[in-house]
Amino acid sequence: MRFSEPVRMADDGEHSPVWARTRRRRGANPLVGVIVTLLAVFGVLTAVLGVKERSLAEGGAIMDGWISSAVAAVKGEAPKVADEAVDAAGAAAGKAGDAAQAGAAAATDELKK
Repeated sequence: MRFSEPVRMADDGEHSPVWARTRRRRGANPLVGVIVTLLAVFGVLTAVLGVKERSLAEGGAIMDGWISSAVAAVKGEAPKVADEAVDAAGAAAGKAGDAAQAGAAAATDELKK
């Protein structure tokens, strides 16, 4: 007598029956989740501003103003921050060079003794 697949697997003591098994779904790509979340946040923000301003166009204009001011602030600050980073890197390189020279001098003195 032939038994069906679920019955054969149920008789096996090491495995649980097929109908008792649960399948775990793998999660989606996390990047897709972040993008969908950001789009949802922008959608809700647009809707709220649209209700507040009584026009979706006005709400969108407010959001555009926020975004353009943030971009302008980043563009204005970027050269200043880059200059400060270059100055700090130059100072650190100078200190490292001085330390290397001092270490070399100390090693030379030790070898002479």
